[in-house]
Amino acid sequence: MNMKFEMMHPADQLVMIMERIYGYGMTTTSGGNLSIKDDNGDIWITPAGVDKGSLTGKDIVCVKPDGSMVGKYKPSSELPFHQSIYAQRPDVKAVLHAHPPALVSFSIVRKMPDTRLIPNVNLICGKIAMAEYGLPGSDELGEKITAVLKRGINTVILENHGVVVVGDNLFKAFMAFETLDFCARLEIEARRIGKPISLTPHYIEIAKNKQHVDLEEFVPTSYSSKERAARKEMCELIHRSYDQKLFTSTQGTFSTRLDDKSFIITPYMKDRKYLEVSEIVRIENGKKEAGKMPSRSVLLHQYIYQKHPHIHSVIIAHPHNIMVFAVTDETFDSRTIPESYILLRNIPKLPFGSSFMQPAMVADLFIQKCPIVLVENDCIIVTGSSLLNAFDRLEVAEFSAKALIASKSLGEVISINDRQVAEIEKAFHLAH
Repeated sequence: MNMKFEMMHPADQLVMIMERIYGYGMTTTSGGNLSIKDDNGDIWITPAGVDKGSLTGKDIVCVKPDGSMVGKYKPSSELPFHQSIYAQRPDVKAVLHAHPPALVSFSIVRKMPDTRLIPNVNLICGKIAMAEYGLPGSDELGEKITAVLKRGINTVILENHGVVVVGDNLFKAFMAFETLDFCARLEIEARRIGKPISLTPHYIEIAKNKQHVDLEEFVPTSYSSKERAARKEMCELIHRSYDQKLFTSTQGTFSTRLDDKSFIITPYMKDRKYLEVSEIVRIENGKKEAGKMPSRSVLLHQYIYQKHPHIHSVIIAHPHNIMVFAVTDETFDSRTIPESYILLRNIPKLPFGSSFMQPAMVADLFIQKCPIVLVENDCIIVTGSSLLNAFDRLEVAEFSAKALIASKSLGEVISINDRQVAEIEKAFHLAH
């Protein structure tokens, strides 16, 4: 987690996370509430009846252990269940409650999202469970939520209501919330075009045991102007990827080549929304920049650069529309519109685990006519001649997938035919 966030005042932490939840369409102006319990036992909580889209630190209410309150507004009407959670679970220091549409839809049909569609959801969210319906703002609702939380569960879907996630800090609770919401959206979209296929316990275990690559360290003596510019551009595009929901807080990797022997890559488990140039990791002659932890996919990036001089950037991402084709048997066909075929070409689908168990073999695939690979239940790997080219391809893949999913409900999908594909390849000088 970002140390800057950890050192912020509780009121500012609440504002920052609520801005993210509201800004990404995961709650409404009046819906949802957040709280933090600080070391003094004070509960800092979002106010009742204040626009979630324009919250400031001065709007946050402090509830003292004796029940007295400090602030210009009343606390959220859901304060009783926050207090109940802190009383029953002393280890909990933050509570997040919101109504994102995807998770609300599961709460309405009283079903649980499948957390086995992609790896790491289990690790980030832990076990999830459902709490019985209770009247909003009532002590009864708090009792029903804490009955589930007392079992050591941190993520609870509330029947016909929304979701509550707790953690030992607010960012961890947010990460689990965001990841579960992603999973719910992925499953809903996947069911629109086919049958979602879950990872087996065996594959989940394989993913859990995915190791960090043990690289020797080196201490950089200088940073070239080329590297400084690349770090800046990378951070800007990572922030944009997060804003466009192509990445989640902690998942999604960028890298870009500096020269034949070095490249820069995103770090492991750092918040993508606020990633800074100083956190980017340089890899040089197979060694990593001292004191930093690169993405666990670092070897795949290294092999791709070694084998393909035409590739100068690699992105690994999990945007939910393209991932629909990774978690179902449906085939993603780039021959939808000319732009899609020109940028995406042919997109093979590889078995789960191949990207980290056989990185050298996977790297071989990225020839000119195959810039992108989809890995079942895992990710999309995109390559490009530059950072912007790879990012453009990622965006086009996600937009094309979204169009394909929507078209399934309109009628039969008619792809560009072989003759038209040949015309495109000739007109745009595409490699065979």
